[in-house]
Amino acid sequence: MAKTVETLRWRKGRLELLDQTVLPEKVVYRPLTSARETAAGIRDMLVRGAPAIGVTAAFGMALAAGQSSGLKPAAFRREMARAGKVLAASRPTAVNLFWALERMGRLLEENADLPPADLAKMVEEEALEILREDIEINRTMGRNGAALIDDGDVVLTHCNAGALATAGYGTALGVIRAAWEAGKKISVIADETRPRCQGARLTAWELSREGIPVSVIADTAAGSFLRRGIVKKVVVGADRIASNGDVANKIGTYQVALAARANNVPFYVAAPVSTIDFDLKSGDEIPIEERHPSEVTHPGGRRLTPPGVTALNPAFDVTPSKYVTAIITEKGIVRKPFRRAIAQLRPPRR
Repeated sequence: MAKTVETLRWRKGRLELLDQTVLPEKVVYRPLTSARETAAGIRDMLVRGAPAIGVTAAFGMALAAGQSSGLKPAAFRREMARAGKVLAASRPTAVNLFWALERMGRLLEENADLPPADLAKMVEEEALEILREDIEINRTMGRNGAALIDDGDVVLTHCNAGALATAGYGTALGVIRAAWEAGKKISVIADETRPRCQGARLTAWELSREGIPVSVIADTAAGSFLRRGIVKKVVVGADRIASNGDVANKIGTYQVALAARANNVPFYVAAPVSTIDFDLKSGDEIPIEERHPSEVTHPGGRRLTPPGVTALNPAFDVTPSKYVTAIITEKGIVRKPFRRAIAQLRPPRR
C-alpha cells in the first residue's frame, strides 16, 4: 500500500516542512512562521525540487501577509515587497520560485484596493490553490509519461524528482509511479547523486516505501549500465527549461544524457509548464547556483579531501536540447522541434 509523502503542510497559519536533510533516518517536520524562515528553509534545502520550492515560496508569502494583515495599506505593501525579495534571493536556478512569487505579486496588484486583512486571506487561499494544482498537474503528467514506459523496463533516474520535490506525487517519479500503478512491471536504478545524495537518500526512500523495486548505483556507474543495455529509459526532472528545450537539472544530469545518446536510450525530462522559462533563448542564460565547497569536502560532516584542498560545487548543469528525446508536461508530450512546440505552451500574457 502506497504511503503518501507530505512534503509540506499548512496548519492554522503555520507552514511545516518535511526536513529532507535528515531523511531517511528521521521523519521530522520543521515549523516556519515567517518569510525569512521560509527562505532559510529553501536555501538550506529542508525543501528542494523546483515545484516544491515554488509552493513553499507561495506559503512564505502567505506567512508574511498574515503577519502584516493589521498594518495600514502602504505598510502592508512594503512588507509584502520585502518578503518577496527575501524569498527570491533564496535559490537562483529553480524558476518555479519566481513563477510563484510573480503569481502572488499579480494577485496583490490586481486587488490593491482591498484592506490588508482581506488580501492576507486571498494570499493564503492562493497558496493553497497552488499546492492543489501542483499535485493534480503531477498526476496528469505522470499519466502522460507512463505511456512512454514499457512493461519490464528498467528506468534510470538522477537526483530526486518525486513527491519530495513537489507538493506530492512527483514529476519524473510521478511518471514511474503512474506506470507502476498501471500494472507495468518496472524497476528503477537511482543514481546516488553526489554530493548530497538525493538519489540514494530520497528517491530510494520514496520508491521503497511504495514497493517499487529500486537499486542505487554510484553516479560514475550510470554510463556502464547504459552501455550494457540494462537501462531501457532515462527519466529526470528539471529546475528550469529554456525556450529551446535546454534543461537545467541536478549536476550530473548532462553526463547521463550523453551516455544515453551514445547508447540509443531515450532520455525524457518530466516537468510542469511552470518550469519553462519562456523568456530564455537557451540554457546558456540559466543561472547556475554554486553551493558551499564543504558539501563536497566534508560529506556527512567528515573531511574527505586533504586539508587545504577546496572544491567546486555547482548545484546544476545544463543538458542541451539535442540530447533530450521528449519533455513530459501536464499539457502532453513535447517533441522536437522544441522551440516551436514549447512556444505553443506559453500562457497568454497578462
